[in-house]
Amino acid sequence: MSEEAEQTTEEEILLIPRDTYLVSGIHIGTSVCTKFMEPFKYRVRNDGIYVLDVNATDARIRIAAKFLSRFEASKVAVFATRQYASVPSTKMARLAGFKVIPGRFIPGTLTNPSFEGYIEPDVVILTDPRADKQSLTEAASRGIPIVALCDTDNATNNVDLVIPVNNKGRKSLAQVYYLLTREILRARGELGETEDLPVTVDEFAFKLLRE
Repeated sequence: MSEEAEQTTEEEILLIPRDTYLVSGIHIGTSVCTKFMEPFKYRVRNDGIYVLDVNATDARIRIAAKFLSRFEASKVAVFATRQYASVPSTKMARLAGFKVIPGRFIPGTLTNPSFEGYIEPDVVILTDPRADKQSLTEAASRGIPIVALCDTDNATNNVDLVIPVNNKGRKSLAQVYYLLTREILRARGELGETEDLPVTVDEFAFKLLRE
């Protein structure tokens, strides 16, 4: 098989063209790579930045989407402490029918029944195990399955399903949340196998003041 044919086959396998992934920076990690994230590492750049394997990211998005599609929508909770994750997580929740808690996590949300904001999800999605540490701890203490977006510098203790991705970038978060939402709705049969969402990836992105 020629190199061109191999590239074409690879592009057909990915959820979106490889170049689209790369433009979003979804593969750009940090200068640290934990032992937990070693399996998802592609290479180390000359400047010391670790690069994630786009194929692994793509595969885990598919797996996570199928897994999440099996839960009752109202019993899925999305936590997003990072500012750039507030818009994409909220957009996902609206389209998929999930519960979303962007911004600061209030202790007791998952563990204190007397707290007004207490919820009992069957599964949670975290944008960053470090930034969302409190929600991670509470979900783990209750045995709630945890799906998390994990960068190269993350520890993945108590995370049940890792999606290796740049979880700090504005465009990266928009892209991964867009794809997760699309694939979840496809898995539910609410979208056709080749049908896209009624909104664009740009609408999943946190808006900067200068835009």
